Amino acid sequence: MDGGSAANAGRDLRPTDAPPLDGSAPFDLIVVGAGINGAAVAREAALSGLRVLLLDRGDLGAGTSSASSRLIHGGLRYLEYAEIGLVYESLAERERLLRTAPHLVEPLELCIPFYAGARRRPWQIRFGLTLYDLLSAGLSAGKSVPNHSSLSRAELLARLPGLRADGLVGGASYFDAQARYPERLVLENVRDAVEHGARLMTYTQVTRIRVEGGRVTGVDWRAADGATGSAAAALVVNAAGPWVDEVLGPIKHTRLIGGTKGSHLIAAQFPNAPRSGVYVEAGSDGRPLFILPWNGLVLVGTTDERYDGDASAATIDRTELEYLAGETERVFPAAAGLAGRALYTQTGVRPLPHRPKGKEGAITRRHLIRRHRSAAGLYSIVGGKLTTHRALAEDVLRVLRRRHLPRLARTSPTRDRPLPGALGAAERDALLEQVGARLGAAQARRLWHVYGAASGRIARLAERPGLDRPLRGAGSVLVAELVHALEHEWAKTLADILQRRCMAGLDASFGLGVAATAAAELERLGLWDRARAAEELGRYRELAARHGAGRLA
Repeated sequence: MDGGSAANAGRDLRPTDAPPLDGSAPFDLIVVGAGINGAAVAREAALSGLRVLLLDRGDLGAGTSSASSRLIHGGLRYLEYAEIGLVYESLAERERLLRTAPHLVEPLELCIPFYAGARRRPWQIRFGLTLYDLLSAGLSAGKSVPNHSSLSRAELLARLPGLRADGLVGGASYFDAQARYPERLVLENVRDAVEHGARLMTYTQVTRIRVEGGRVTGVDWRAADGATGSAAAALVVNAAGPWVDEVLGPIKHTRLIGGTKGSHLIAAQFPNAPRSGVYVEAGSDGRPLFILPWNGLVLVGTTDERYDGDASAATIDRTELEYLAGETERVFPAAAGLAGRALYTQTGVRPLPHRPKGKEGAITRRHLIRRHRSAAGLYSIVGGKLTTHRALAEDVLRVLRRRHLPRLARTSPTRDRPLPGALGAAERDALLEQVGARLGAAQARRLWHVYGAASGRIARLAERPGLDRPLRGAGSVLVAELVHALEHEWAKTLADILQRRCMAGLDASFGLGVAATAAAELERLGLWDRARAAEELGRYRELAARHGAGRLA
C-alpha cells in the first residue's frame, strides 16, 4: 500500500544502493539536468527499457522547476498568439496529471475580473474561454473540470469581497489546476525512473560532452566532493534548462537559450484575500498576472523580463517587487503596503528560445528539440513548461526512436501511468485510515499531499523512538521525514530537505523557524556531525537571505 499502487510497485531503493560509476559500462542515454524536463525524459526512457544516467550539478528540481507559478494549466493567454496546438497539448496534459498525480495536482478555480477601459474587452476574454472549453471538450480522455461561467458584477464581488469595485463591470470563472509542490513532481518522475533502472547522480556537474569523429560518445563529470569521472553513451540529451548553452561548451552551435526572468512574491493572506485564484490584466502594461492562494499564503506572479546573467544568481529586483505588489494592491486595496510585507520571493529563468527582439510574452512556450549536426546523437531541449513535461519527454523519445532506436516500442509507457505516489480512491482512503490510526487524521492528510503512497513508509519510520515527534517550529512536520529525505529521496543538504522534500521550507518563514531544529535533530541522530550541521544551517540562512526571507526568524 505505502510503496505505490500495484502498477507502480517497485523496489524500496535507497540512494546508497548504486555502485560507483567507473565509466566502463556504457549507458544507452545520458540526460543532463534533473529539473522537470530532464526527470521526465529519464522516466520515459527508463520505462522504455533504456539504460539511463541522469546527472545534475545541484539537487533535483532546484532551478527553474522550483520557481514557477505552480500552475498546471492549458495556457489561456497562449490563445492570444494563436498557439492552438500548445493549448490543446497543455489541456491534455493537465487532465493526465489530475488523474495520474491526484495527491500533487488539484483543480483550481480562477476568476477574471472585467474592468472598464482594460485592453482586453470582456467579449474577447469570453471568446477565449469558450475556445478553451471547446478544446477541452475535444480531449480523448474527457474533461474533469467545469466549463467557464460568466459572472455579474455582484456575483464576482460576492466571491471576491476584497476586490476593487470601482470600474468593475463583471467577470468570469474557469478552472485549471495547481501543483502546490512541483518539486515533488520532479522527485516522483525521478523515482519512477530509478525504480526502472536509471542511475541518478546529483551535485555532479558535466564538464564536457565528449565527441569523437562527429559523434557523441559520453560525458566527463565532476562531483561536488572533487571526484571526477566519465560515462559513456551514444545518445545525450541536454535538458539543463537555462544552462543549456553552458553545458554545450565548445560544441559548435548557435545560441539556443534567451531566457526570461520570472519573479514571484509570497505574502501572508491580507484581509479578504481571494480563496480562488485571480487572473488579472496588469494596469501598467496589460500583462496577465496571477494572485493565487497557495500553501496557506498568497503567491503573486509573474514578471517576464529578458535575462542574460547567471541563472543561478537571478533574484527579484526592486522594480519587479513594486510591480507585483502595486498590481495586487490595485485590485485588492486591503493588500496595501504589500512590497514591505512580502515574506520572501522566488525567481527563476525560463529556458526560452533566443529571441533578442519582440515582446517577451510572445516568445513561444512550446518545447523545441534541437539536433546537433556536429555531434550526432546529441540533442538539446529548449523551452517547455511544467504542465507539458511528460509530453516533452514523449516527443524526445519519438525523435530518438526515429533516428537511433528503431526497435524501441512505439507506444509511450507513461501516457496513462500514475506517478509512484498516486493511488486509486479506495487505496488512498485505506492508506489515510491506516496512517491516521498511527499519527492522526490531520497528519495523514498532510503526508498524503506531500508524499502520496509513501506516507505509509513515513508512518513506519515514525514508530522508531524519537522519530514520531513534530519538529519544533514546523507545525506537524515529523523528525521521521528528515530521515526519509536522506535515506530514500536523495537529499544531501538542509535546503534539499526543507525546500524540496518535506516542504517545511515553503512556510511563512521560508523554513527559518525550523532550520536550526532540523539540523540539531540530524546531529542528534548521528546522520551529521556538529560541524556539518552548523555548516548546513549557515548555508540555509544564506539561501533564505537571497530570497528576502528572515523577518520572522
